[in-house]
Amino acid sequence: MNTAELINRGESENTEFKTSLAEWRDVVETISAFSNRNGGLIFIGVGDDCDIIGVDCGKNTIEKLANQIKQNTDPVIYPSVRIEEVDEKPVLVVDVGECEQKPVLAFGKPFMRVGKSNQKLGYEGIRSLAIKTSKVYWDGRPCEGADLDDIDEDKVRWFLKRAKYERRLELDQDIPVRESLEKLKLLNEGIPTNAAILLFGMDPQRFFFQSETRCARFKGLKPLEFIDMKVFGRDIIAQRDDALEFVKEHIRLHAQISGTERVERWEYPIEAIREAITNAICHRDYEIASNTQIRIFDDRVEVWGCGLLPEPLIPGDLRGEHKSILRNPSVAECLFLIKFIEQWGTGTNRMIERCLDHGMPEPLFDEVAGDFVVTFRKYSFTDEVLNELNERQQNAIEYLLEHKKITNREYREINPDISERTALNDLNELVHKNMVAAKGEKKHRYYILR
Repeated sequence: MNTAELINRGESENTEFKTSLAEWRDVVETISAFSNRNGGLIFIGVGDDCDIIGVDCGKNTIEKLANQIKQNTDPVIYPSVRIEEVDEKPVLVVDVGECEQKPVLAFGKPFMRVGKSNQKLGYEGIRSLAIKTSKVYWDGRPCEGADLDDIDEDKVRWFLKRAKYERRLELDQDIPVRESLEKLKLLNEGIPTNAAILLFGMDPQRFFFQSETRCARFKGLKPLEFIDMKVFGRDIIAQRDDALEFVKEHIRLHAQISGTERVERWEYPIEAIREAITNAICHRDYEIASNTQIRIFDDRVEVWGCGLLPEPLIPGDLRGEHKSILRNPSVAECLFLIKFIEQWGTGTNRMIERCLDHGMPEPLFDEVAGDFVVTFRKYSFTDEVLNELNERQQNAIEYLLEHKKITNREYREINPDISERTALNDLNELVHKNMVAAKGEKKHRYYILR
């Protein structure tokens, strides 16, 4: 594609127009933004509407612009700068490539290209960009203040035994702890890494107070009143087991006779909840001062991680085929060795399958207030649908959650001063919305949640 065709396509994530060299400061900021993303082209002498204005080019024009870029970028960027004729007018083209060393600063500030604009990066953006560029992940850094005395030898021995059984890890469980951690790549310059402390630390919360899992059973449908609440510390392997046991304590276990055998069935698919808890603990951002959370309500179980999904994943990707993008690769590798995860990006797909096999709706995958949340629902309706109901119908849903069925008469008892016809219309609307099902005929009719 030639220059004229590129200009005619307009500004984009990798194309920027400037009318003249008087905007050289904006040019330098755009160079920072392109360098920190995927590169791009800057056309000087072009208007926002793709009009070719042209630019006055003397013999030192390119040299002067190159010096302005050199003096005001850090690390110094040397883009390709050339003059091209477009509609018989000179246009200055600045070709910027993605920089390996990030972040690139312009006038002491880093910028990132987002859509058609340059966004100044804050602290979190700078930190994230620097980590990605250095290829040194947080869990692979040496744990400040830690040494081998902070590692629980029994935990390491248990891990090696389990890894040998699950993945045939050929590592003698009786070798010294230092050698074990070296083989597992959990030492950095002789110091236990952050991952080593999370997995095998005697007291991980001494180094990372936020590395806990907070579990709560709430009354009703909103996080207002606790029925029970516990905070689990210790290592993250123990937290995973403790959190799952808490869930089991607060969901129902049904028993039924199948043939001559007694079959027990949990209210929710335990395997799916275990997968969600494991993912939250494994993939969370441990630099965020918050805890992994398990929230249990009358109608759902929520598993809250810490931080958004790793880029470029979005919640919608998790319902189909997607790559496993690791925020904590050292932690993930160890959890893989004991068969807690598979590292194929299939965990969310298994959650969906297990919920459907259990006769429940698919889990919801959302990003809420900066956190990734997995929601397991008993019923097919969501909070958005509930908010569309009138107050009488919302009262009925709460009644159904507690009593399992409702009649027209009971509907009128919880919603005084309405007629039998109004109650019937409200209930029929809930049936139409596929939220409840009608059972029985005429006087014996009642309604249950779908």
